[in-house]
Amino acid sequence: MFTNDFKNNRELLKNALRSDECFDIIERKITLNNKQAVMFYIDGFVKDDTMEHIMEYFYQNTNEDITADARTFASYCVPYVEVDVMGDIDMIVKNVLSGISCLMVDGFSQCVMLDMRTYPQRNTSEPQDDKVLRGSKDGFVETLIFNCALIRRRIRDPKFTTTVLSAGTSSQTDIVVCYMENKVDKTLLKTIKSKIKNLDIEALSMNQQSLIEALYPKKWYNPFPKVKYTERPDVAAAVCLKGSIVILVDNSPSALLLPTSIFEVLEEADDYYFPPITGTYIRIARYLITFVSVLLTPLWLLSIQNPELVPETFKFIIPDQSGINIPIFWQLIIIEIGIDGLRLAALNTPDSLSASLSIIGAIAFSEFAIDSGWFSMEVILYMAFVTIATYSQPSYELGYSLKFLRMILLILTRILNIFGFAIGIILSIVLLFTNKTLSGKSYMYPLFPLNPKELLLKLTRIRSTAKKTN
Repeated sequence: MFTNDFKNNRELLKNALRSDECFDIIERKITLNNKQAVMFYIDGFVKDDTMEHIMEYFYQNTNEDITADARTFASYCVPYVEVDVMGDIDMIVKNVLSGISCLMVDGFSQCVMLDMRTYPQRNTSEPQDDKVLRGSKDGFVETLIFNCALIRRRIRDPKFTTTVLSAGTSSQTDIVVCYMENKVDKTLLKTIKSKIKNLDIEALSMNQQSLIEALYPKKWYNPFPKVKYTERPDVAAAVCLKGSIVILVDNSPSALLLPTSIFEVLEEADDYYFPPITGTYIRIARYLITFVSVLLTPLWLLSIQNPELVPETFKFIIPDQSGINIPIFWQLIIIEIGIDGLRLAALNTPDSLSASLSIIGAIAFSEFAIDSGWFSMEVILYMAFVTIATYSQPSYELGYSLKFLRMILLILTRILNIFGFAIGIILSIVLLFTNKTLSGKSYMYPLFPLNPKELLLKLTRIRSTAKKTN
């Protein structure tokens, strides 16, 4: 704690901040009414024009009566809106390192904190991976305060609450929990807050993923996502109004939505930006395509291994393997891995080369691959459909979960034939029903436990009616 000894307070804060060793931590000495004062702030986190106006006001103010203590001084002598008074050195250091400026005046046992932060940020443009045909075109950025403002802009209700927490002994990463006070599940809210407060980790090095792994370390082997991500503030606002919880992590341009079920992961904003009948068709089509993308290649492999079970009408799906050098199973596995290789290459390819290399990759996995005898035409066709179908739903995490299930089904079908295919289907169902989210609720709700009314709302897009909630 600070005392009235200015020199001692200044040395304590200098040593705690290590300002002499860090060039970007500025120690600015000033004089206020013939009193010594010093400001500590981070270069690059302060609004220069605001700082200039405040310093000008300080030098012009000669009122001796209102500088008796820090709180009076902050109330009457600081021409700024976001001002606080602190005396705990740990809290002062944390705030300075977060970008808040600290003013220490001779004779004060507390410091005046001025929140003049400004962070480098990109424009709030439409997210690249969460686009819609209609609707708003803004998206979250890496600055926490701006993300909160984007949601607040859409919910002008005093019951909308934003609670700030922090995690990481070294990073002290800010985390904001957003919810509607009159609609949120209080038990779930209390659990989430308690888990975040009690996290024993050094830093959230991977932002949200580090937070999720720290909050939910169990059942890591289940590939299905434990939460839903969104980069759209309109989606975050909508789920808040339904009673869900939105978690924002500083330096992350997306939000975590809780609680989550498989039906909510499969939803996207376009379902609601179109009329009910169109939204229902889009949603059902997405469900069917997602389902088919998992079963298409395993079922085809099963039919090849058991041609006698294939009806005469569908005999055309069984390929002529006379000129095939590599078994169908290995072709499917190679292309599954090869597609991920192309995807990773596309992410790391410079923009100037991406178009030409994409063309080369497409040719290599199509005409040349067939002519050289590596792959059959049917394998290319079915895997092309599966790859495109993966992007019919918005979640990358769910896309990889479905990919893992498809590969497990292929392996079990190849080894155990029909019995293996049945085991794979049972395993997939077990993983779906046993995947527990951060909320601890069923991942298959409202299918299990069954809630017919809610299930109908998840499967179809019914016209919404506005209801006032007290």
